[in-house]
Amino acid sequence: MSLPERHRLLEAAEALRGSHPMAFTGAGMSVQSGIPPFRGPGGLWTTIDPALFEIGAFRARPLESWRVIKEIFFDTLGRARPNAGHEALSRLERAGRLSGIVTQNIDGLHQAAGSRVVYEFHGNMRRLRCLECGRTPTLGAVSLEDLPPRCPACGGLLKPDFIFFGEAIPAEVQEASLSLARFSKCCLVVGSTGEVYPAAYIPQEARRHGATIVEINVRPSHFTDAVTDIFLQGPAAETLAALTELLGGSAPFQKS
Repeated sequence: MSLPERHRLLEAAEALRGSHPMAFTGAGMSVQSGIPPFRGPGGLWTTIDPALFEIGAFRARPLESWRVIKEIFFDTLGRARPNAGHEALSRLERAGRLSGIVTQNIDGLHQAAGSRVVYEFHGNMRRLRCLECGRTPTLGAVSLEDLPPRCPACGGLLKPDFIFFGEAIPAEVQEASLSLARFSKCCLVVGSTGEVYPAAYIPQEARRHGATIVEINVRPSHFTDAVTDIFLQGPAAETLAALTELLGGSAPFQKS
């Protein structure tokens, strides 16, 4: 897929320049790192049963769930590396041109690319969480050879520290994400379908507080007609890299 037309990129760069932008990223952000999206053509939910990621089913049949979790998330997706889009957002943050990222992704690729202010709305796959004592050992501290893994402290059942169906978003992450949205004057939406709530409220909250919404997606999303001001249809990595180049000579945003 080709890049958006140059006049659209220039329009988006102008919206980002001199504002106080944030980024909101979804599964499309990591597709070019080899991670398939969950929804849509070729999505993970077309090949695996999403019921295995419901917290009640996990508690009832942890071995069945863990076999799929290990194969998909740790054996395969764990080898993914940041793409040019992740690196572009990291460059913008280091240059003082991006206030932070709210991501629906659990892959940790924003941090691997060097981004520092990252709110992981759905948790991450770098930690595990004990359902008994609440401890959160890192993935490297626990063997996944014997499934399901058990807490090294109390022997309780461990689950990946990302949000399953039926679990609530941690209050501190949700509030931090909403605060960023209310403060930002521009919200860069990248690779999100806008179908998953409450995450989809973040760009809506930014728009409600007067932010310009710049969307990058390979196809129109639920955001496009509802809140998007500037739609850039194209691949996330190349489009973000092009935007970053256009912003290269601009001054950092001024914090209010």
